[in-house]
Amino acid sequence: MKGFEKIMRNIFIISSLVSVVSIIVISVFIFKGGLPFLEEYGLFKFISGQVWSPSNSPSEYGIFPMILGTLYVTGGALIIGVPIGILTAIYLARFCPDRLYKVLSPAVQLMAGIPSIVYGFFALNLITPIIRDIKGDGLSILTASILLAIMILPTIITLSEASIRAVPNSYYEGSVALGANDEESVFKAIVPAAKNGIMASIILAMGRAIGETMAVLRVCGNQPRIADSIFDGTRTLTTNIAMEMSYAEGMHRESLIATALVLFVFILIINSIFMFLKRRDMSC
Repeated sequence: MKGFEKIMRNIFIISSLVSVVSIIVISVFIFKGGLPFLEEYGLFKFISGQVWSPSNSPSEYGIFPMILGTLYVTGGALIIGVPIGILTAIYLARFCPDRLYKVLSPAVQLMAGIPSIVYGFFALNLITPIIRDIKGDGLSILTASILLAIMILPTIITLSEASIRAVPNSYYEGSVALGANDEESVFKAIVPAAKNGIMASIILAMGRAIGETMAVLRVCGNQPRIADSIFDGTRTLTTNIAMEMSYAEGMHRESLIATALVLFVFILIINSIFMFLKRRDMSC
């Protein structure tokens, strides 16, 4: 029996090391491929440049419009998706009848398994015509934001619901005993107690939105310029890499790896801020 436990312990250790090694290898590849370009071209020029024209002479590699495009699309997705996701999670966890829950819960889980390209075609054929009737050609920041909001809902709903259900029922009972009704008890006692889990769901949803490529590629317009409104097309960092990596070479290829490096650092900063806020909240 002791021999079996030792084998299983080693398997667990190896499994955990695979994740760590994978992150290290990915980090080394991105930094090794991106830093030489940034040293040669200039970090500030690369980040603040507003023209992306690798095929012209001289070539220009400015990703500022794509940084803004990523922020616009991700921000729009969070503005639309977060309130819907959290309210849906609250309903499923505290108010949903069991018979209806057996239908809604699998439906939410099914949404998480739909391939990104299917979401892209859905938005292209349904959301884009609606936006086109309002203004523009439909391939815009607004369309991409709505699409990403739909795609991040399963992450927000599933994790937020689990966090709400993990709150001891004594919180609810104590609130009711003090004279609060059901809604007040849930929103003022249960939800605040589950805020760490809810925040974690939002951070993961943000990472999903920032890293999404194929679905956004179909509907964002793919225009490497600074948009003037939500009805204008844009290009995100991920779509820029996906569109041009297949034929890029030389300095052009290095610039795309440097773009991945900027995106990687950006996500690290977001996660670090979240961890800092979470630790500060736990220490209070």
